[in-house]
Amino acid sequence: MQILSHRGFWTHPGEKNSLAAFERSLRRGFGIETDIRDLGRELVISHDPPDARAIRATEFFALYRKVNLPGTPLALNIKADGLQDMLKSILAEFRIDNYFVFDMSIPDTLHYARVGLPYYVRHSDHEPEPVCYDGAAGVWLDEFGRHWIDEDAIQRHLSGGKQVCIVSPELHGRPHLPEWEEYRSFRSVVAHPGLQLCTDFPEQAREFFGI
Repeated sequence: MQILSHRGFWTHPGEKNSLAAFERSLRRGFGIETDIRDLGRELVISHDPPDARAIRATEFFALYRKVNLPGTPLALNIKADGLQDMLKSILAEFRIDNYFVFDMSIPDTLHYARVGLPYYVRHSDHEPEPVCYDGAAGVWLDEFGRHWIDEDAIQRHLSGGKQVCIVSPELHGRPHLPEWEEYRSFRSVVAHPGLQLCTDFPEQAREFFGI
């Protein structure tokens, strides 16, 4: 299992999506989930509509190239339509290849597929059948309102040749340890190199799952 730090490895909420949180995550060998938007024809890092204080995406990718340890993936949460050409150009400029994009609208997903950027589709309690599945590199397993992810759901996608990233329940305001206990019992799944966990508690997850 690979651990992805949700908006970086932050120590207080004000650090989310900050360069300090990203560097801390990378130096500890965690992947990063972060949010991509545009501002004035430039890509920036921001979960909410951005302003002039937003970190430029080029700063983020430069940091990744500088301190990245081998094997640390990037999960790029796309928050606006029409960014694929700019994003593809920047990823090529910084020679970044261990990444995926996700959370786009369905029409926009087709454009990411067209330009050849690896994308994940979402499988959730509201989306029981992922759209654009065949061309997807992986599946973003999410639980908005209830716990439903079980071993069969994970194994279905792994057996189909997809990467799988589980959204840890604390991201939706639920306790994480009961569900982590359940996932830990899926020994053949947790040991699979294609499995990822996106969490606000990356260090705790590393210790809990013995990674």
